[in-house]
Amino acid sequence: MMAGSLNQIIDQVSKEKSIDRAVLVEALEQAILSAAKKTFGQERELEATFNVESGDVELMMYLIVVGDDEVRDAARELAISKAMLVDSDVQFDDELGFQIFYLDKDRDRAEEEDRKYGDILNVKTARQQFGRIAAMTAKQVIMQRVRDAERDVVFNEYKDRKGELVTGITRRFERGNVIVDLGRAEAVLPLREQMPRESYRAGDRVQAYVKDIKRESRGPQIVLSRTDDRLIEKLFELEVPEIYEGIVRIMAVSREPGERAKIAVASRDSDVDPVGACVGMKGSRVQAVVQELRGEKIDIVPWSPDVAKFVCNAIQPAEVSRVLIDEDNQTIELIVPDDQLSLAIGRRGQNVRLASKLVGWRIDIHSEGKIELMKEALAEELIEVEGLDESLIGYLFKLGYHSPENLLNAHTEDLATIPGISHDMALEIQQIAYEVKARREEEVRRAREDEARAQAAAHALSSAVAQSASSEERASRASESPSA
Repeated sequence: MMAGSLNQIIDQVSKEKSIDRAVLVEALEQAILSAAKKTFGQERELEATFNVESGDVELMMYLIVVGDDEVRDAARELAISKAMLVDSDVQFDDELGFQIFYLDKDRDRAEEEDRKYGDILNVKTARQQFGRIAAMTAKQVIMQRVRDAERDVVFNEYKDRKGELVTGITRRFERGNVIVDLGRAEAVLPLREQMPRESYRAGDRVQAYVKDIKRESRGPQIVLSRTDDRLIEKLFELEVPEIYEGIVRIMAVSREPGERAKIAVASRDSDVDPVGACVGMKGSRVQAVVQELRGEKIDIVPWSPDVAKFVCNAIQPAEVSRVLIDEDNQTIELIVPDDQLSLAIGRRGQNVRLASKLVGWRIDIHSEGKIELMKEALAEELIEVEGLDESLIGYLFKLGYHSPENLLNAHTEDLATIPGISHDMALEIQQIAYEVKARREEEVRRAREDEARAQAAAHALSSAVAQSASSEERASRASESPSA
């Protein structure tokens, strides 16, 4: 390995693995120097240099010339009387260098060095084992550099692919994580990034979104995701040419992976229907995405800069009667027909959750029937305000102030600008709204306490019945057992 063959190995590795020759040479020198210090002593002044002509790493040891009575560190200093045996012209503070021969081919030179300067260098025993250590070190360094270079190649190849869609083959499983073979590299699909109820077997094809690429000591870790919102964007980009070309844009995505998703789309070209482009002929394009997502339902809605219009699109398939927007609190209140309430909310609140995420605002939904009841209850309270008649209360409701929260969220000055309402009346209206809200919250709190007490009583009764039944069973077994 060390006998003149390093040049060929360095050239071959440099060419095949695209590693700079200088990088390999420097790594070899550092490795040999580190091994030499461990073998000959950390306190030694050593230097390792690669000789291009011989193809060997030459090791030098240096000693500082001091007075005969001034030697304090025998590993770094040499008395001048001994130094003059090496070089008769040596002076104080000169540095003498000795090449330490450690290769098998230099055995004769090593023996000669020991005869001449053995008492000075004191390396005879250590140099014999260092030859083997140096050869093994050189091999390990080159192999490590090859591995590092291969990791760097993979990292450099994938570092710019973050945010892309990749396809691979399932190879193995580690603690719930799926290891995916991408060809030049392996990626990990963590358990948290897998869709619910989605299972894999070795050899299965996996299409996923590259969420992150981390440089680690064992090599680059490519993290995939099947739950990221951007996976849907990339899948539609693959299926819809108008998205790939930039004519149609996906403006927002919200999804509950494996169950349902909503996407809002817009078109740069007035002649191109963004929803139709994404749906495709007979639904072919959207169905291809749904199939890749294992049946996840996808609602495609038109995006609009008008928040009121956008939220009506987002809450589809439910119809909306009225939209009330509170810009200060980023809240939207939707009034829907009674028969549309369950459709607007969705199963376990899924539809309104997805719509809220899509729009980026909090959405409260009320049925028309409930709103009428709320209006009537609040109107009974507000009628007590002096000067506030039924027509003015009706006008307030028409403007959207039909709940205590609406009135309390409004600025007093805004209420006072309504024809017929003074500043003092606005303050009184908000005071009544505060009292109504506090009373309703107290009623809700008491109802919850009553429910909790009822549940506790039911649990206690159930436990008592069970305990009684157990006692009766033990008594029955005791009466049936024969006496001793």
